[in-house]
Amino acid sequence: MLDIKTFGPQGGNVLYKALSHPLAVDAMKALEQTLRGRTLAIYDPDDYLPTVRGLYPAIRPSIILTHDSEQVGQPDGLGGQKKAVVHLAETEADAVLALSFEDAKIRSRLEGVLGGKPFHTLGEAKLPDDFLPYRRPYLDKCNFATNFAFFRETEQFSTRLVTANYWSSYGATELRYWLRLFDDSGHVLAEWCQDVEDANAGVVIDSRDVKKEFGLPDFTGQLFIHVIGARGHDVVKYALDSFGRNGDPSLSVTHDANAWPSMRFATLPAPDEDETVRLWVQNSHGTAIPDGAITLNPMGEEDHRAIPQSVGPYETVAVDVGELFPDLKWPAQLELRSGRHLVRPRYEVVQRGRTRIAHMNVERADLLPDPAIRSMSPLLGRGFVLPFPVPDPSAYTSLVQPNPMSETIMTMPMRLDLFDEAGQSCGHHFLGNLPRNHQGAVALHELMDRPGHAELIYDFRDGGEGDGWPHALMRYRHLQTDHAAETSFGGHIFNTMMTWRSEPQSYAGPPPGLTTRLFLKLGQWLDGVALHSFCYLIYPTSLREGRKPSRTCLYLYGADGHELAQTVITIQPSGSYLMKPHQIFEADLLQRAGEGGYILIRDLTCRLFGYHGLENGAGGFSLDHMFGF
Repeated sequence: MLDIKTFGPQGGNVLYKALSHPLAVDAMKALEQTLRGRTLAIYDPDDYLPTVRGLYPAIRPSIILTHDSEQVGQPDGLGGQKKAVVHLAETEADAVLALSFEDAKIRSRLEGVLGGKPFHTLGEAKLPDDFLPYRRPYLDKCNFATNFAFFRETEQFSTRLVTANYWSSYGATELRYWLRLFDDSGHVLAEWCQDVEDANAGVVIDSRDVKKEFGLPDFTGQLFIHVIGARGHDVVKYALDSFGRNGDPSLSVTHDANAWPSMRFATLPAPDEDETVRLWVQNSHGTAIPDGAITLNPMGEEDHRAIPQSVGPYETVAVDVGELFPDLKWPAQLELRSGRHLVRPRYEVVQRGRTRIAHMNVERADLLPDPAIRSMSPLLGRGFVLPFPVPDPSAYTSLVQPNPMSETIMTMPMRLDLFDEAGQSCGHHFLGNLPRNHQGAVALHELMDRPGHAELIYDFRDGGEGDGWPHALMRYRHLQTDHAAETSFGGHIFNTMMTWRSEPQSYAGPPPGLTTRLFLKLGQWLDGVALHSFCYLIYPTSLREGRKPSRTCLYLYGADGHELAQTVITIQPSGSYLMKPHQIFEADLLQRAGEGGYILIRDLTCRLFGYHGLENGAGGFSLDHMFGF
């Protein structure tokens, strides 16, 4: 386990991002070599040492220095006692490392007590100046708008990352994507910059183009992304399409990687009888993952089985889940204990000649069962709601599997509320007080006879606990073609003016979040086949009373960021809408928008939720939840 702090109540730990950035890793590895074999004294004015030691275990201090007079003589955590920094020259140290990025300031502070000892600071691992639009403080979160993406280009598969310059809406004027591509062994294949000059412009990074541009061999690895010049926040969002090539009919999409390593991840399905489930373990750090440090276990069971190999820095390893658990079958689900070595992992399901990719979700350590959820104010209606589409049951099967998504939740008292596209109730289905280790999935196509959506909510009639983070895995299959897709997400309180803690959630400010800003990429051509984008827009309502139909504006943007057209649609409360841009906008407008074009879905009347994908017109489709900015 990496003893590092990555995320907390105030957001991400910028120190972690600064020290784990690949360029910082290069510098810190050089510093490790310089300090190897030295008797090292460390001065740690800002409590950086746990993160430094977690990421760089070869940095082994012998002496801990302090400027706090009350800490002198106290245990240093290494078996000794903390020493006064003013006595540095008298120690046996033959090298000194100050854990501060402020090189000039810290050198000035300590120059009178060094006694000629070699002196280093974390300033040696600072990013180059042209990476830093915000010079002070160095640990400004917008200096470290970074993320990873699973990235692959082989004879069988291609990948394509799609997003937009949403940073311009926060005032960013000069934007550059710095990209480093690692192969499956963790070696750097390519490094380049992609400038984004226009406000609102589309951003596309295609594995086919990258392979051609740099003359690369086939690769399966990860792409490190650093958005230089970001403003507003440090979250790098994208959609990642995966395409089968050369006759492979696979088509799937997955979400951004969630840049913060976690101790546990969930929503990993066990393989069905004719499936292979492949977990992609991608080391997010410059330090190797030891053999046995990552384990899988059936959800709610203490049967932990280790991934039987070490994983080198930035290495990518495919793990066959069925080989670890040959007797565990869908609808069983698994939990990944990742030891904070990984950002959100992907998994791949291979079945009957097709491969679909999806992501796991962070299992939160900061949530406990909360009795207050059982007695929420009636002003919050049904409280937490997890909405997801139910496509036409005559054409698709739809399955939902509730998942525990915090470490301490042991029961999940759940009900399904069903609605057609017009927002009319199609009934309810009580799931019971599910145990953490339940192995079940509900066939929604057997509960509904028309398209619409379902909502997973808490129902405490048989007791149980709630933690405010209800989750589920949703699986869909086209009846005629057998093409399948899956996605997972969590619940929120939706469309109530009254608030409960951080709900209804707002990405752009304090609650209540009562507006919508969603991104939908346009389609593209793949090997001569037109792929059209679509999305299911859902109007979830924790409290239905008083809600009016939406006024949802669809803005068509070209790849250059210019608005080309707009239109308005209406969705009923508790209703849904299957939106297909090629059926709404003229073909010449979509052609002008280009493959980097997109739809911005904007609504000031309500908070919508959505699921997006591509379809090939022959029953092939992808699906994952949408993102906004």
